[in-house]
Amino acid sequence: MTALTCRRQRIKIETKETPCRGFTHTGGNKMKRNQLNLLALDLGSSNGRGILGRFDGEKITLEEIHRFENSYIEMGGMVYWDILHIFSNIKRAFQKFSLMNTGGLACFGIDAWGNDYGLIDKNGRLLSDARSARHTTAEDMERVHQIVPGLELFYQTGNSSYTINTLYQLYRRVCEGDPGIENANAMLMIPDLLAFFCTGEMHSEYTISTTTAMYNPTLKDWNRETIRRLGIPERILQPIAAPGTLCGELLPSVAAAASLKRVPCALVGSHDTASAAAAVPVSDNKENYAFCSSGTWSLFGIETDTPIFQDEMYENGFSNEGTVQGGFRPLKNITGLWLLQECRKEWRRNGKDLSYGEITAAAQRSAPLRSLIDPGHSDFFGVTSMPAQIAQYCKRTGQPVPRTEGETARCICESLALKYRWTIERLEAITGRPIERLYIVGGGTQNKLLNQMTADCTGKPVTAGPVEGACVGNLLTQAMALGEISNIGELREVVRNSFILEEYEPKQSAMWNDAFERMEAISGSRDLPEK
Repeated sequence: MTALTCRRQRIKIETKETPCRGFTHTGGNKMKRNQLNLLALDLGSSNGRGILGRFDGEKITLEEIHRFENSYIEMGGMVYWDILHIFSNIKRAFQKFSLMNTGGLACFGIDAWGNDYGLIDKNGRLLSDARSARHTTAEDMERVHQIVPGLELFYQTGNSSYTINTLYQLYRRVCEGDPGIENANAMLMIPDLLAFFCTGEMHSEYTISTTTAMYNPTLKDWNRETIRRLGIPERILQPIAAPGTLCGELLPSVAAAASLKRVPCALVGSHDTASAAAAVPVSDNKENYAFCSSGTWSLFGIETDTPIFQDEMYENGFSNEGTVQGGFRPLKNITGLWLLQECRKEWRRNGKDLSYGEITAAAQRSAPLRSLIDPGHSDFFGVTSMPAQIAQYCKRTGQPVPRTEGETARCICESLALKYRWTIERLEAITGRPIERLYIVGGGTQNKLLNQMTADCTGKPVTAGPVEGACVGNLLTQAMALGEISNIGELREVVRNSFILEEYEPKQSAMWNDAFERMEAISGSRDLPEK
C-alpha cells in the first residue's frame, strides 16, 4: 500500500498504486501525459452547460464555457421540451471551445435527466418536439396497471411506479391513437436523441434505459413481452449500449460549423445521476456506503452488482437504476433543495433578495427542530408559494408555524436530514447491512449546514464533494472510453486527487431521535418524485 495524498481536508487516503493505462512513470508516483481536452454537455430541466475538462492523467480541472436556460413549453394541453433550442446550444458550446484556441478536443459526452424521450421517423427525422413527463397523470399509470399490476412490473423492471416513467408516457400515446408513435421508427432518450443529432448514430445507453420502467435487468434487455402486451411498437426500441465506449463522431456538418475535426462521442452515464454516482470519491469498494446526489432533487441510494427485488423496495418507492460500471443503483428520489429554491424565489418576489449565505446564516440563528415537514408530501408539488405551503402544513399537523425566513429554511434543512435518515434506515433493513458512511456529491455539497445536520441526524460520517458531480463523472467516463482510465476505481482515484472533499463527523446525534419519531408520525403520503 502507498499513501496517496488527496486534496481532502483532515484525512489521508490509503490506496493501491494503480497506474492508468497508457501512462509511464517519471519518478515517484507521478504520471505524465499530454493534456486531454474533454467536453461534458450536462443538461438539466432548468439549464444546460458545456464544461471543459482538462485531464493530465492524475487530475482533472473544470471550466464552464457555455451555459443556457432550458425550460419546457406548454402548448395545446401538452408539455414539450424545446429540443432544437437545446441542440443549437450544444453546437454553440462546440463553437465556443473552438474559439478558445486551447488545443484539439479529444472527446465529448452528453448526460441529462431521465424518463423523457424523442421519436424518430423512418427517414431519421424528429417527429415533433420531445414531450415532458409533466403531462402524464395517475390515470395513465393506472391504465397500465390494469394490464400489468405495479408490483408485477417492479419485479420485471426493478423500477417503482411513478407517473413520470417512460412506459406510462408511451402507453398514453397508444391509448390516444397518437400518430407520432404510430409513425415512429425509433425512440431515443433525451441524451441519446441529442447524441444522434450530433453523430447520426442511434443507441440506447444503459443507464438512461434503466430509468424507463421498460428495461428488464434479469434479461439484460428491454422488457419486450410487457411492451408488446401494452401495444407499444417494439420497432422503436434501440440496442442497449454500454457506457465507457465510443459511439460515433461529429457529423461533418456539425464539425464544420464549429471549425472542429470529427470529434468522437463517448457513451457516458447518460442519466445525469449515473454520472454523478460515478464521481462518488469512494476509496475502498468494500466500504458499506450510501451516496446522495444533492441538488434540486436528492437521489439517495447505494451501489450493487445486481438489482434488489423485494416488496419493501416497491412499497417504499425505491428503484434499481444502472451504474456506469454496469451494476445497479437501488435508490430513492427525494425532493431536495428545490424546496429552498422555491422559498427564495417567493422571498425575492416579496422584496427580500437574500443570498443562500444569508439564508443559511438566518437558519443557524433559528431554534433547532421546532417545525418539521415531510419533504416528499404531495402538499409541496405544484404550489404557488412554498413558504405559505410550509406554514400551512405545520399548522395542519399541530406544529409551530415558521414565521421568518430563517425558521423556514431551518425547517427545510432539518426535514431533509431526517428524510435522509429515513432512507438510510430503509436501505439498511432491505440489504441487512449497516451503512458506514454517506458520500454527498453535487451542488448541495455547498450547503454546509445541511451536510452537518445530515451527519448529526444519521449518526454517519459524511464526505461532501465534488460539487460538479455529474460533469466530473461524464468527463472521466469519456477518458475511460478513450482507454486513458481502466476502471471505476481509477476514475474515483482521479476524483480524489482533483477536488477538495470536506468531512463532517456526527455531533449531538441524540437530539434527533425524538425529531425522527415526530417526523414519522406526521408523514402520510408516498413521495411523488420527479427526475
